[in-house]
Amino acid sequence: MLHLGLGSFHRAHQAVYLQALVDAGDARWSLVGTNIRPDMADLLTALQKQGGAYTLETVSPAGEYRYQRIESIRQVLPYESSLAGAVEVASQASTRIISFTVTEAGYYLDPSAQLDTQAPDILDDVRKLGRGEAGSTIFGAVAAMLRARMKSDAGPVTLLSCDNLRHNGDRFRAMLRSFLELLGDAPLLAWMEVHTRCPNSMVDRITPRPPPELRERVRQATGQDDAAPVSGESFIQWVIEDDFANGRPEWERVGVQMVASVSPYEEAKIRILNASHSCIAWAGTLAGMRFIHEGALTPAIRRLAYAYVTDDVIPCLDRPGAPSPVDLPSYRDVVLERFGNAAVRDTNQRVAMDGFSKIPGFIAPTVRERLAAGQSIASVSVLPALFLGFLQRWHTGQLPYEYQDQAMDPAVAHVICSAADPVAAFCADASLWNELAGDPRLTDAVRAATRRNAALIEGTAP
Repeated sequence: MLHLGLGSFHRAHQAVYLQALVDAGDARWSLVGTNIRPDMADLLTALQKQGGAYTLETVSPAGEYRYQRIESIRQVLPYESSLAGAVEVASQASTRIISFTVTEAGYYLDPSAQLDTQAPDILDDVRKLGRGEAGSTIFGAVAAMLRARMKSDAGPVTLLSCDNLRHNGDRFRAMLRSFLELLGDAPLLAWMEVHTRCPNSMVDRITPRPPPELRERVRQATGQDDAAPVSGESFIQWVIEDDFANGRPEWERVGVQMVASVSPYEEAKIRILNASHSCIAWAGTLAGMRFIHEGALTPAIRRLAYAYVTDDVIPCLDRPGAPSPVDLPSYRDVVLERFGNAAVRDTNQRVAMDGFSKIPGFIAPTVRERLAAGQSIASVSVLPALFLGFLQRWHTGQLPYEYQDQAMDPAVAHVICSAADPVAAFCADASLWNELAGDPRLTDAVRAATRRNAALIEGTAP
């Protein structure tokens, strides 16, 4: 397996499952890993020096720490703008799966959830591929890898998305197709259609950025000075549609759920876990808190997330005649318990990022379905109202940390916040709301939620 994106999540999740399979006696599969962007050079260097091995620290809600050595990444490729090493690995017949972890913004979605073919990075990658080079987006990188694989006649390959985009496999395939059409490479497009599979998957494990003190904690616990440790919660889950082009690890032996359809699992995870996580991060930041657990353990903030799930999400996902295979009330309670894990020390800064992708991806679907059913959106409207309040703090330079949002146009965000009626401007933004933009029912609900949130935040701020 070639994995693109050796950040904390991959090393606390997919690499851990493969390690479990190796520990169970099946060492037929291994990982080669690298990054397609230059932002983690020190991490790659540290992993290279350690032969790809590192220590995983996990902590339960009860505060129980465990340490595990992960050695399933057998080779770490240094970052190269040419991606030459990764392209070479991808072109080999022994590489059966190319997997990747991409942020929501890294998919370059337009307001209709298709590939934004006018995005500067996408157009730049088209020019690079036209010169026979590799691109720097996931589409430009994978296209170069598939081109090399086709040329070497290396056989079919599975392209496995390991991230939070809804229907990630189907949508990646559709967007890769759009990219290749934009590129005008008909032979590669035809080869891709026949020789690749893109299963949908759902991934879950809260994985904060490794804190500075983690290295010393690992050294004291294990005696090993690890320059690339990673920390996460004890909970872990992976659900994958069983649709692979050229074999796969026997992940079901180590707890991966191989299913015919991942949709009900990913809807539960995205709408309940991901959206509630953002809710708590935005509310906690506005209340002057630094960590997720502080907000999750604050009754007033916890009630916001609980009500959002109970009042609006569960009725959407568990309907008469279409029951969910997930026990949604139980899942809600487990999620909120996980958020309250003080030992994880996950920051609001990490979870609050990329709101301009999370509103349309995590939150708008529930708003849309509740309105279509003629139902109230009072509880779900709290989340966009929190993000607007958060954005207004960013606008005035009052956030306690740097806000990162790959999908946000800062000029547009400043215009929203400086409008005479910021709520109306926010609810009229098509990149956030698509066909709901300007709907008076949305605007009225967000306006009412904004007033309620203001009173709540004032009452919870330290």
